[in-house]
Formats: sequence, C-alpha cells, structure tokens
Amino acid sequence: MPRTDRLKTDCSQCAALCCVVLSFDKGKDFAFSKNPGEPCRNLCGHDCSIHDKLTQKGMAGCVAYDCLGSGNRVVQEVFGGQSWQEEPRLAAVMMEAFSAMCEIHKRIDLLRAAETLSLGPDDERKRRDFLDHLEEHQWTGPELNEFEFGLALEIDLFVHGLSA
Repeated sequence: MPRTDRLKTDCSQCAALCCVVLSFDKGKDFAFSKNPGEPCRNLCGHDCSIHDKLTQKGMAGCVAYDCLGSGNRVVQEVFGGQSWQEEPRLAAVMMEAFSAMCEIHKRIDLLRAAETLSLGPDDERKRRDFLDHLEEHQWTGPELNEFEFGLALEIDLFVHGLSA
C-alpha cells in the first residue's frame, strides 16, 4: 500500500468539484437534471445542504459516486487549497483538472487490480512503474491536460496487452 492512499476521498479537502463538473439526468438516481459545469442546486459553499438526506431526496446517484480522491488531490496538490468559489477565474481550469485527475485515478485503480494477475517480471515492473508515477507525481495543470493524449494511452495499451 502506498504511503498515502491516493484513492481515498476526503471531501473536506475538496471544493465540491463533483457537484459542479458532473452532469446527471432526472431519473431513479437523481431527482432533477443538471448540466456539466452548473453548480448543483443543493450546493451550499463547499457542502451539500441535503448530504444526510441524499437518498430520501432522490439523489442516490450522489451517494454512489466516488471520485477516488481526485477532488481533494486537485484542490490540495494542483491548486494549493484554492477554490473556484473564492477565485471564480479558476472554475474552468479546476474543472478540467478534476476530469483529468479522475482519469488518472481510474488508471491507478486499474493498475492496482492488475497486481492480482500472474504477470511476468517485465510486465510487473512496467505496471509498478506506471503506478508509482501516477501516485507519486506532483501533477500540474498543463500535465493534466496532456495526460489523456500521452501517458493514459500508453497505460491503456499496456493493460489491453495484458488481457490478450
């Protein structure tokens, strides 16, 4: 287990990014529809005004969602604790960074799961190298923007090759 579990969500260290970035449609998991980039109507500061009643209020999708620590990592690591609410000019870049960090954390989760496979020494070393990089790297905004077109593709090809 890494010194710091990068996949541990800590909403107290976030700026309610999931409550802004994500979209959802009215249905069995959500009582209303919300567009991406639009703050949830239940958002009050950095907190959900109905957090203790989400399921009863028809918001089971919020209960089920886990950003895998992406929000707290973006706010604390990339933006040094700043919030889009105090610095509105940061809203768009924080939302983009959150989306990219979610992709990084999905790959961390996938690479951790691959540990259970019977990998040869070269594949295990490569898996470990990818995992160490994703977990220990101090990401910047520009690096997050480039992730999906570089390292993400490389990791996806590697993982796909493991299942072949």
